[in-house]
Order: sequence, then structure tokens, then C-alpha cells
Amino acid sequence: MSAGNAPSLYERIRSDQQLTQELFRQALQDPSGALTRICSLGSEWGLPVSRDEVKAHLQAIDDPETKQWLLKARGGL
Repeated sequence: MSAGNAPSLYERIRSDQQLTQELFRQALQDPSGALTRICSLGSEWGLPVSRDEVKAHLQAIDDPETKQWLLKARGGL
């Protein structure tokens, strides 16, 4: 697995408004499940990532929308 896949995976998810909203809603109810789903999407799309890589990437992003998402979903992340 490459740490370099996390940014590409994030951008691909972010470009799909419906998927982004689905993951956001899931993260509010089941943060760990959302993280598992993100990793599964990465595998499906040829962008494999670990849970730790996803967490590290999300924490490194400096945009208000992502920070707000993390504040709401951080319980399981």
C-alpha cells in the first residue's frame, strides 16, 4: 500500500457529491464503518489505503469542510 494513494482517493471521493454525502452521513452514525468503506472503495478503485493512511491524510488536510467533518465524526476515526 502506498501513502500516496490517500490524496488521490480523497479527491476521487470528494468529486462525487452523492458519495461524499453518503460517507458523511455514515460517519456521523458509524465512524469506524465509514473508514472501512473508504478503504474498501480504495481497493475497488485500485487505490489501496490502510485505515491509518486515511486518518493521517484527513488530519493533514487544511480545508474548513474537511475539518468540520472530522470534528463531527472523530469518535471512530
